[in-house]
Parts: sequence; structure tokens; C-alpha cells
Amino acid sequence: MTRIVVLGGGPGGYEAALVAAQLGAQITVVDSDGIGGSCVLTDCVPSKTLIATAEAAWNAAESRRLGVKVRGAEDLGPSAFGVDLARVNTRVRALAQAQSTDIHDRLTIAGVRVLPGRGRLTSPTAVVAEGNDGTEEELPADAILVATGARPRVLADAMPDGERILTWTQVYGLTALPEHLIVVGSGVTGAEFASAYNFGTEVTLVSSRDRVLPGEDADAAAVLEAAFVRRRMNIRSQARAKKVTRDGDVVHVELSDGEVITGSHVLMAVGSVPNTEHIGLAEAGVRLNSGGFVEVDKVSRTSTRGIYAAGDCTGVLMLASVAAHQGRIAMQHILGDAVRPLNLRAVAANVFTEPEIATVGVSQNEIDRGEVAARTVMLPLATNARAKMQGLRDGFVKLFCLPGTGIIIGGVVVAPRASELIYAVSLAVDCQLSADQVAHAFTVYPSMTGSIGEAARLLHLPPG
Repeated sequence: MTRIVVLGGGPGGYEAALVAAQLGAQITVVDSDGIGGSCVLTDCVPSKTLIATAEAAWNAAESRRLGVKVRGAEDLGPSAFGVDLARVNTRVRALAQAQSTDIHDRLTIAGVRVLPGRGRLTSPTAVVAEGNDGTEEELPADAILVATGARPRVLADAMPDGERILTWTQVYGLTALPEHLIVVGSGVTGAEFASAYNFGTEVTLVSSRDRVLPGEDADAAAVLEAAFVRRRMNIRSQARAKKVTRDGDVVHVELSDGEVITGSHVLMAVGSVPNTEHIGLAEAGVRLNSGGFVEVDKVSRTSTRGIYAAGDCTGVLMLASVAAHQGRIAMQHILGDAVRPLNLRAVAANVFTEPEIATVGVSQNEIDRGEVAARTVMLPLATNARAKMQGLRDGFVKLFCLPGTGIIIGGVVVAPRASELIYAVSLAVDCQLSADQVAHAFTVYPSMTGSIGEAARLLHLPPG
């Protein structure tokens, strides 16, 4: 029986363990923070739960445009609703813990040994586990998977205190809405939390670039930024935070141009650092890049034979879905199962703002730079009957296809629940479907997916 040791119980680790157990391996997961990792306990699951509350609040507040009235409330606007943050965060933490418990139970039922503690490689074929109970155990291994994740990047001049200066793992301890939340960083994490708190809280988003979400589709970012401004969010573009200080219940964010923004809380969202220190990687000959991330190939192999890596510690598209896929691929490769290498062109990603932004495949930037030849169509949601019925005002569907064959190579969806709508485009990209094939598939009328079918029809080339 093949002995496999996994360091880390996040999506990369627990998904790998489930596959390995199914394929008959003897597998041990050494985990220090709780099964599910930061994804389940302090990052993805909690943040999206918080965002779901904000979405429900905004939907309720904007429902007056659909004719909804609340008895006794003449003006059904944002002021008619409130958010009990203590109750919200209690639910967030409970849900995250329940999800972690569910995954732990799945591992146990599958026959996976879960060892609470920290693991360290002593060679390419052995791991020493230092248990949370103070014991130490050597674990011989035929293969090792490193899935230790990452943590929020911390700046020396903006040290978190867990009360007023926060990382995104610390916000769930708040018991009342901040009076004025300053979010430093306009990438995916910063935009998501700014969107989540943009209800009942004054929010200022500090972006070092010229727009929100500089790494995303420019048309999508423009729609989101317009929605933020309409909801009275303060956006400071091309403003780099130099220092953050606290004075009692007040925080000050000093910008590089000397301006100081004052608020009640600051959320630092300035990137992630891989958890690759002090776990024996260098001693085992595992190569790291300049950022400290583990270098891996498309089947999750590191530079050392028998050692694999998955998830945020590799820096390969830091998404829970990618981590899980990397972990599954690693086990399939180790155990001789059929392997399909990771195809980054088929990865669907989502920004959980209001509205959401979902993408897959080739990007508009690549097309604009001339790196990929493609035909493009963009269809506003304003033309969609279901969107009109629901009172939606923001969003679009964009599809890219090859000029000759019409094969769909990418797309962008900006809409509520774009994370669900992108699946049809993701299937088209992964299965190399043509625009005509997508167009010929039935969509329900009225439906949001109807816009995907309509966009595909607009990409049809007439004969000759």
C-alpha cells in the first residue's frame, strides 16, 4: 500500500486525501489550523457568507423599484434596513466551523488519518509531525504533498492589531459595523470586502492603480466601479498607502502624497505570503521562486522526486477550486490513475462583489495586446427580459471565439450570481465548443442564461 503524507488540510490537502483514499492509498493529513484551512475557516467560506448578508440587504433596500412596500415604512431605502454584525459574524463563524467538521467527517469515513499538528520534511521520504498535544511522530512516506496555503501579507508600517487595523482573517471578530472602514488594496479581496461593508457603513477604497480590480476585465471593472460610486463608496485611485496608525478609536491612513484619510477601522488587503518557511523544503531540495512559492509543473510535481505541492503555497491562481484540482491531479499521478494536467485556460474564476464578475479562458487584455486573435461580442444585461423583471441594472455577457472555427475560447459575465452563469461558458471553453453549438442549445425563457445563448448567436458567421 502506498503511504502518502499531506501537509495541510485546506482544499488542496483534503481533496487530495479523498482521492488517494478512494484509490487505495494509506494517507495521513497533518493539519495545524483545522480541516478546511483558511479557505473554510477564515477566508473563502466566511467572506462569501458575509457577502451574502450584504447582498440580501441591498436586494431588500432596492426592492422598492419592484413595487415592494414594508408596512409602516414610507421610504423603503437603505435607511429602512440594518445589519446586526454581531449576529452575522456569529453565523459566519458557526457556518465555517460546521463546514470544517463536515469535511473532517468525510475524511474519517474515507479512512484518512487526520493528525492535528505541524509537519516538517526531514527527507524526500519522511515527515516529522509535531502534534498539538506535544508528541512527535515520524511518518515514512512514498510520496508527500505540500498544501500549506498562504497568509495575509503584513506591512511593517501598517501592523494589524486585530481591533482597528485588520487583515481579512480578523474581521469576523467585529461586533458592530465600523463607522468608516478604509480598505487598502483594490484587488479581488479588497473589492469583495469593500462591497460587503458598503451597506450601513461608510467605505473608502484605496487603490494604488487607476481603477478598481486592475487585474480583471476593464469593462467589468468599470461596471463594478460605477455600482460602487452609485452606492456612495469613496474610491481613491492612484493613491498608495504609506503608513497606518491608530489613535484610540480612530485610525489614520497616510498616503504617499501626504494626504491622510481618517476612519474607524482599516482593512489591509495587500496580497498573500506563502506558508513555506520552516517545513524542511530547502533541506528536501524543493525549489521555491523569488516570492517563496513552491514551483510545480502541470501535474503538481516539485523539483524533488516524490514531493508534490498544491494550493496557495504554489501561487498558481490562488483559488480554492485550483487548489483542489492540483491536489486531485497529484494523487492521480502518484497512484497511476488517469491524469489530465492542469489547464489554466479552462479555469473559471469569480469576484464575489455586487454585481459578481466571472471569467474563464482568454482575456480581453490578451486580445487587445494582439497575443490572441479572436472575435468578440458583448451583450448588456439591460436587454435581457429576466434582468428587467428583477430590476437589474448592471452587467453584461461577453464571449470570445476563434475567427475561423468559431470555437469559444473565453468569456466574462457580470451579473448577480455570475459564479453560476459562467459554468455554461466554462463548459464551452473546456470542451472546445463552437459559438454555433452553444447557440443551438436551448435556454429557458426568460432566463439570465438566455443572454449567453444570444451572445453566441451574435458570433455566428454567415456562409461564404
